[in-house]
Amino acid sequence: MKYRNVIPEKLWFILVGLAGLIAGSIIISTFNRSNYNPLLCTRVVDSNPTTNQLNAILHYATSKITPQQSNQEIRVSFDVLQLLSPCNFLVFGLGFDSQMWSAFNPRGTTLFLEEDPKWVQTVLKDASFLHAHTVTYRTQLQEADDLMKSYRNVPSCLPANAYVNGNTECKLALTNLPDEVYDKEWDLIMIDAPKGYFAEAPGRMAAIWSAAVMARNRKGPGVTHVFLHDVDRKVEKMFAMEFLCKKYLVKAVGRLWHFEIPSMANVSSSVISGNSFC
Repeated sequence: MKYRNVIPEKLWFILVGLAGLIAGSIIISTFNRSNYNPLLCTRVVDSNPTTNQLNAILHYATSKITPQQSNQEIRVSFDVLQLLSPCNFLVFGLGFDSQMWSAFNPRGTTLFLEEDPKWVQTVLKDASFLHAHTVTYRTQLQEADDLMKSYRNVPSCLPANAYVNGNTECKLALTNLPDEVYDKEWDLIMIDAPKGYFAEAPGRMAAIWSAAVMARNRKGPGVTHVFLHDVDRKVEKMFAMEFLCKKYLVKAVGRLWHFEIPSMANVSSSVISGNSFC
């Protein structure tokens, strides 16, 4: 049976990427052991592939279902994960690419947020090792224009006072997420959900605003990498420019934008506006 001839190019990229991560950890681990000095603090990387990585290889090697993003789009996040993993990776959305994202962040924390409880059950039935929560949203896509116009009239929506957890006055704040989301600082945030292609869908307005606020309120060192998919759509593009900011956009590939958002604790107060995120 010539399965290899029918595996799509995208699946080859995933399999090669996973294999590269595993091989890289083995090489680093070997190098560290060969240069071990008991007087120095040496970071030794565990060379054993994780269960998630092995499950992902098996899943994609035996499946004709491919992730939603293109090879080039996946590569943008993959390159950052290679540099930062193990890290904290928050993903809005649960789907065919979830095993891939989890495997790209071995020994890190990868948390998926999904609005459809039936879909969560479907995905976890075959991948129970994924860490996912069902969440609800207070917005609908048809409210996007009104939310954009009215948020400036709500003090807790504005950057100088913005916060997420418990911010019931600001409709753009995701106030009912699991405590784990609020308790961690996220190094990467992928926004590829919730649904945003019909009027009654939640839309991604609140996910974008909340990601921007979490990034700006970061206490630890470094920037927060925010990846937004489906930027060919009006609402995603409009809210990204308003809250994630063009000046923080570092890469655009296909329908994916990559932002590097600094903590406002590390930005001079002279360039921070009380009413504008950008």
